[in-house]
Amino acid sequence: MGAVTELATATNEHLANISNTLIYSAMAVYTLAFFAFIAEWLFGSRSKVARTASALTANGAQAAAAAPAVTARKGGTTTVLERPKVVTRSASGARDVPDGPGAHGGDEQGDLYGRIAVSLSVLAWGVEAAGVLARALSVRRAPWGNMYEFNITFSTVAVGVFLVLLALKKNVRWLGLPLITTVLLDLGLAVTVLYTASDQLVPALHSYWLYIHVSTAILCGAVFYVGAVSTILYLFKDSYENKLVNGGKPGRFATSVMERLPASASLDKFSYRVNAAVFPLWTFTIIAGAIWAGDAWGRYWGWDPKETWAFITWVAYACHLHARATAGWKGRKAAYIALIAFGCWLFNYYGVNIFVGGKHSYAGV
Repeated sequence: MGAVTELATATNEHLANISNTLIYSAMAVYTLAFFAFIAEWLFGSRSKVARTASALTANGAQAAAAAPAVTARKGGTTTVLERPKVVTRSASGARDVPDGPGAHGGDEQGDLYGRIAVSLSVLAWGVEAAGVLARALSVRRAPWGNMYEFNITFSTVAVGVFLVLLALKKNVRWLGLPLITTVLLDLGLAVTVLYTASDQLVPALHSYWLYIHVSTAILCGAVFYVGAVSTILYLFKDSYENKLVNGGKPGRFATSVMERLPASASLDKFSYRVNAAVFPLWTFTIIAGAIWAGDAWGRYWGWDPKETWAFITWVAYACHLHARATAGWKGRKAAYIALIAFGCWLFNYYGVNIFVGGKHSYAGV
């Protein structure tokens, strides 16, 4: 019996080492994808969606004059424009076409680098997912019992969301570079600062709610992250377009980057839609956590720091969605609330786990 136990332990350690190797391998492939996305941005043409801003420059003054009138926002200094509409149909008549620095501009070299970057991202995602699975098999449980496991699973799901959107023919290839950059940072933090040896969990976590509650929290965080990135890009692109409207001349670097992104209105709409789509699931996540707390600790809600910040995050996103639906708070004001909401989510994960003690601190980091 002792020999069998020792063999099982050795097998677990072997799988844990395989998981570590796969995670490092995924980081190497993600690095290649990162450079491929950089090449796409360097050699690709600006997108046709982004070219809507060119109608607002001095050279396109007549086109801007022919466009609908500019209206001022109530209580704000930022102008709202009815920018020229752009048809985003492929030669075959499909509604969506790849949206990258090379794709819409018809630049074959840039589009080629973009396709290579996506292919490498798919390969890296597969390797990382295998690493997460090996970690789960090494301890025969869900692979999110501590912050290291949460990080590697979170980055896997975030890239998965990106790839699913691409598979659905959504125009989101512009998201590739910021996504892969942050995924590399996330994995670097995981394998250096947050790494925890493969081990079993405390009895309180041995519940089917571990699979339900934490998995939905990870998925929500990944989608919220996608929304936050598009919100940040929207703020930059909106400032760029407004500067053109006011007769300003952005720097060469700013122009090169901003002209490779979709129009600010597209970015704003995209971020709103992804946040609105996942908000009901975040509501379910909090409810599921309360039910699990009732089973594990005999009370559904005790204002534990993790519970409190989960609720604060819910309120922040609810305020964002309400503001986005209110005429006076659309645009930049609603975007700021969205970023505050995602900041609450980040603090709920990193800040509470590292700096604040509570019942959710049993797994450590």
